[in-house]
Amino acid sequence: MNEDGLAVRFEEQRPRLRAVAYRMLGSHAEADDAVQNAWLRLSGADTTDVANLAGWLTTVVARECLNMLRARRNRREEPLPDVTAELPVEGHDAGDPEAEALLADSIGPALMVVLDGLAPAERLAFVLHDVFAVPFGEIADILGRSPAAARQLASRARRRVSGAIPPRQVDIARQRRVVDAFLAALRHGDFDGLLAVLDPDVLLRDGDAEPVRGARAVGAHALTFSRAARFVRPALVDGAVGLAIVPRGRLIGALAFTFDHETITAIEMIDDPERLRHVDLGTPRP
Repeated sequence: MNEDGLAVRFEEQRPRLRAVAYRMLGSHAEADDAVQNAWLRLSGADTTDVANLAGWLTTVVARECLNMLRARRNRREEPLPDVTAELPVEGHDAGDPEAEALLADSIGPALMVVLDGLAPAERLAFVLHDVFAVPFGEIADILGRSPAAARQLASRARRRVSGAIPPRQVDIARQRRVVDAFLAALRHGDFDGLLAVLDPDVLLRDGDAEPVRGARAVGAHALTFSRAARFVRPALVDGAVGLAIVPRGRLIGALAFTFDHETITAIEMIDDPERLRHVDLGTPRP
């Protein structure tokens, strides 16, 4: 592909790359530097054998950010003095995918402060996996560690984040209604019922497996577990209403949900014993 063609494809990826870099670094200026460095790498690289350019660029940007974080740590820099000043909360362009990405619920001023306290590898593993659904295998390649080690880094970061940020005020009653509707549809093999509670752009994450996106794809995937749904019951997972998988009363897995009013926007399948220890099997009540 000629340079003009590469430039067009790079610009298509720029909003997502900048969102990745910003979440990693907490600074728009540094994020722009990381993305620009990625373009310089791309323009001078032989991409003939690159099948997934978006993934290749994400890896390059992540490595740039990791180097910046390590350099920042080595210089013993203090965290950014006012991360709220970096967040374009007011006056953003609602049609700009980059602005929308930066305003996602997954990152806010409080979380940025917590992320500044994480080790660079922890921060990278947490952001790439929990925010951008990058598989642990790819994260391991970036860090030069095993997938199991990358998973442990993300889990450790997740615990620190959960412990440092006060729980959000959540509407447990509303969440319970949505989860009950999801579970009822699952048990009855009701595809339309699942679509009714799934956001059109819902994302399903299951460990290192390729993420599944879109209501129809996620609904179809969920129905493959319809017969096992009799072993599933509502529970509190990560402070919100989710589902616990409890054959013969033994907790072997859980589903964590992210909600937007009356719909589910993200589902995470959990089998990590450390996270399962914190699942509350008591019936979630408002």
